[in-house]
Amino acid sequence: MKKIEAIIKPFKLEDVKEGLAGLGIEGMTVSEVKGFGRQKGHTEIYRGSEYTVDFLPKIKIELVVADNIVQPATEAIIKAAKTGKIGDGKVFVSSIENVIRIRTGETGEAAV
Repeated sequence: MKKIEAIIKPFKLEDVKEGLAGLGIEGMTVSEVKGFGRQKGHTEIYRGSEYTVDFLPKIKIELVVADNIVQPATEAIIKAAKTGKIGDGKVFVSSIENVIRIRTGETGEAAV
C-alpha cells in the first residue's frame, strides 16, 4: 500500500476529486494548508501599503491506495491539477506498513 499526498491549487480540488472518482477512489482526506515553493509568495498593496504574502493558500489531499492503483491515481491527480503555471503543486508517494479500520478491525488492503 502507498500513501499519496498531493499539494494543489484550491480551485483544482473538484477536478482532482472527479479524476480520482473515475478510478473508483472515493476516500480521501482534504486539508486547507498554506505554503510556498519556488514562487516564494507575492506582493500585494492593501490600503496604500505594500506587503509580502509569503504563504499562499493550497489544498493537501491524502489518500492510501493499493500498490496497483498508485500509478493511475498519481497520473489522474497530475492531469487534473496541472495548469502549466508555477505553483501547480507536488505529489508525494510513500510506503504504508499497515492500515487498521477502527470500526471493524480489518487490516491491510481490506481496510482501505
